[in-house]
Amino acid sequence: MSTAMNFGSKSFKPRPPDKGAFPLDHHGECSAFKDVYMRCLRAKGFDNSACRQQSKDYLQCRMERDLMAQESLEKLGYKDLLENEKEKENKKGKNSNHAGTQ
Repeated sequence: MSTAMNFGSKSFKPRPPDKGAFPLDHHGECSAFKDVYMRCLRAKGFDNSACRQQSKDYLQCRMERDLMAQESLEKLGYKDLLENEKEKENKKGKNSNHAGTQ
């Protein structure tokens, strides 16, 4: 019986999520990005790792429109995608420089 007394005296203290609360997209500002991401998930059997580019695009949209706190994409786990984008830009720049010299 003393156990029941102790159990009743403990209080649950809720805490907010690690990244905090964020507003819903009531105006559908990022719904196109969300739709692309959801289509990708369905097509890939809900393997979210296969749709990381789409999820990155969706999160960028939300951050740009203040629907979530600004956070570096590296911190959100997209460092590799950012590096790939930089490599593509560098290759594109080199190819356009070579095309003009021929």
